[in-house]
Amino acid sequence: MSGAVWVDPVSDTALVAAVTAGFRGEFGADPEGVWTAPGRVNLIGEHVDYADGLSLPVALPHRTVVAVRRRGDGMLRCASSLGGPPWYGRVEEIGPGSPSGWASYLAGVVWAMRREGLLGNDFGGADVCVESSVPVGAGLSSSAALECALALALAELSGLPTDDAGRAALAACCVRAENEIALAPTGGMDQAVALRARAGHALLVDSADGSATPVPLDLAGEGLALLVIDTRAPHQLVDGQYAQRRKSVEEAAARLGFASLREAADAGTDMRELTDPTLTRRARHVVTEIVRVRETLALMASGRYRELGPVLTASHVSLRDDFEVSCAELDCVVEAAVAAGAYGARMTGGGFGGSAVALVEASAVDAVAESVSGAARSRGLTEPRFLAAVPSDPARRVVAGRVGRVV
Repeated sequence: MSGAVWVDPVSDTALVAAVTAGFRGEFGADPEGVWTAPGRVNLIGEHVDYADGLSLPVALPHRTVVAVRRRGDGMLRCASSLGGPPWYGRVEEIGPGSPSGWASYLAGVVWAMRREGLLGNDFGGADVCVESSVPVGAGLSSSAALECALALALAELSGLPTDDAGRAALAACCVRAENEIALAPTGGMDQAVALRARAGHALLVDSADGSATPVPLDLAGEGLALLVIDTRAPHQLVDGQYAQRRKSVEEAAARLGFASLREAADAGTDMRELTDPTLTRRARHVVTEIVRVRETLALMASGRYRELGPVLTASHVSLRDDFEVSCAELDCVVEAAVAAGAYGARMTGGGFGGSAVALVEASAVDAVAESVSGAARSRGLTEPRFLAAVPSDPARRVVAGRVGRVV
């Protein structure tokens, strides 16, 4: 076995036991149920969701769970073992930037579901406790997993539809929560896959029309594996850099006379029409990344999985050079993975830290991980951690607790 550090998923049974114990310890009662949602890794299609582009994320087996019990006094009470003190506040007082920190993602879901009319004005609040095996700060969408688990819980407890259309509506609420309450200007890819994924599949997310189409992804059957490499370099989406990139993309589309760069790409517009060199590079990444998603889909449809490698690596080069969202840690692990025999590799997620993903022979996973760890150590960088990306289930109810009196 490799000496590399692995982050294995935690079983539903263990997560349920931990979150139920935490709920009882904090609130002195049993929850009405426990719900779970997955983290995600994006195979390809980065920084294009807010440009109405195409993305191809995969739900991870690493999951977040929430234990929930309804209240009747208008209070939202949130607790977690993941760090940070509990947050107690009135539902009516939730607003942009308030609360701050980890509880903003939970409070934001309540706020958005009320604003969208999914929860009525008579919604009485809730007690929520959180447990997770999704690495926080790794660019694997721990925040969307948190949001989507609670959104599904509140929907089911309120008798709302949870078919695909219902889940699409919940995903939209979660995006609004992240944008307007947590103040992270992300697109909608993460929430779509957390709520609408399918085991054994990637999910083609078309941000232009909101569709989410499962695409079979049987890498194991081909003797392949997706290796996720968490660089452990700090990953923040609320420090201004992410917002700056999004603003550049939107400005580029406006200067070209389009509502989005997806429209510009579909029209065959030459990005060199932009006179600003920075906007040209930003737009070029988005347009070429959408092309790479389509190339990936074609290769997957014909079973030519190993030929995905150069497409993944080209995506990383574009993110590094044109979009400028990579960093020394990400560049190191991508280069080391390819040098160790990976067919291709790329940073995944928002960038500025976080994780990379590599396509490797299943039999070579440990050897590649060991080589990547060694490369990081030799450069004086934090030693990365590794996860196996096995396409997994979307958000779902894990256990139905005993429904008690609303407090």
